[in-house]
Amino acid sequence: MDDIPEALRETSEPKPQPRVSRVGLTIGLAAIALGAGGWFAYSVRQASSVIPAASPPAPSGSIVASPSASPAPNTLLGHFAYAEAPQAELQAISGDGGIKLRKSAAEAFRQMSSAAQAEGVILAPLSAFRSLSDQQHVFFEVKAERSQTPNQRAEVSAPPGYSEHHTGYAIDIGDGNVPATNLSPSFDQTAAFNWLKQNAVRFNFEISFPKNNPQGVSYEPWHWRFVGDRQSLETFYKARGKQ
Repeated sequence: MDDIPEALRETSEPKPQPRVSRVGLTIGLAAIALGAGGWFAYSVRQASSVIPAASPPAPSGSIVASPSASPAPNTLLGHFAYAEAPQAELQAISGDGGIKLRKSAAEAFRQMSSAAQAEGVILAPLSAFRSLSDQQHVFFEVKAERSQTPNQRAEVSAPPGYSEHHTGYAIDIGDGNVPATNLSPSFDQTAAFNWLKQNAVRFNFEISFPKNNPQGVSYEPWHWRFVGDRQSLETFYKARGKQ
């Protein structure tokens, strides 16, 4: 070994490699964790921002109105409210001028009466337009005379403000050949009623209170109403909420 030159015998010691500081490693890992956590929180916030909020449930028992819904009709004791016809719109249909209908209904009734008479049937007008004061007597005073309750009286007569007779389109009809059946359910056994049942629709009249009618009004085979123009049709059918 002595014959080897001294310069060649010198070997450099390997330089120690720098060690990663444990403190630095810990800080690095913590930074990564914090970064990942922040990214996750940001992602959650972004996702929630595009999800529409759910609508709160409707309270129990609430009613959602629709465009086609109709308000409850204005009724009293089973009868619908009607306005009183203007006097200028009324026309007499009886010889003494005491029984009147609106002009369109009066003309239709005269035509219907003439058609029935041509077949030997006499349609006798008994009552048509009634004012509020007329109906006041028919309902309250007669109710008192007969010791009837409001419900009992309403089965056969409407309270004032709620009678079809106010409109000038309703009429009570009898059989001129059998006056004993006037304003009686037995009117439906007469020739006049049978003729009306077959022909009234041709003149735009219809029975108002047939048997088992939904209003709960007593059967009135003598009570008819005119529905032959827009105003009369709206008067009766809009009152019932029929669109």
